[in-house]
Amino acid sequence: MCAFAKKTTLTALLLLAAVAQAYAHIGSGTVSSFHSGFMHPLSGLDHMTVMVAVGLWGSLKGSKAIWAWPLAFVAVMMLGSMLGMAQMPLPLVEPGILASVVVLGLMVALAIDLPIAAGIAIICLFALFHGHAHGAEAPDNAGGFEYMAGFALATALLHATGIGVGLGLGLRFRRLARAAGGVCAALGAGLILGMI
Repeated sequence: MCAFAKKTTLTALLLLAAVAQAYAHIGSGTVSSFHSGFMHPLSGLDHMTVMVAVGLWGSLKGSKAIWAWPLAFVAVMMLGSMLGMAQMPLPLVEPGILASVVVLGLMVALAIDLPIAAGIAIICLFALFHGHAHGAEAPDNAGGFEYMAGFALATALLHATGIGVGLGLGLRFRRLARAAGGVCAALGAGLILGMI
């Protein structure tokens, strides 16, 4: 691992430790319908930026990452949601969600070129946090599964948006895609510091 990657990883871990008291999900309301599940990722800045960042990062990497990274996110997010619905404890969920905004934004902004398996590992860790938080919020009935189906579809569409933007910009405008990652990381830092 190069010195830059080590510094980036250390910074991300320090940010994760610093946000132990932060909460990305405050409030809930009804979460039992497909429609409310579909709308949830579209109403939260943390969700929208992370989902688009996964798609952008996959498009920058190219190859199998274009479909493997978003697919891994959705699959593990659903696993996390089942754990949350079952009230299985998972430490550092909210700090992990906030850290995901910064870390995945940095992955795009810096065009970090990891092996596909390493990217999957990072994405799956954050997907577990996102899924767990929303599974824990879902009611303990069949409607909760409707909610998660809506959430999964909206997540996949946000990933597709990131992929579409990344591929649409192409190599010539790669800096714009990376700038979007920088915006994502900055938004995450603002959420962590309570400025947004």
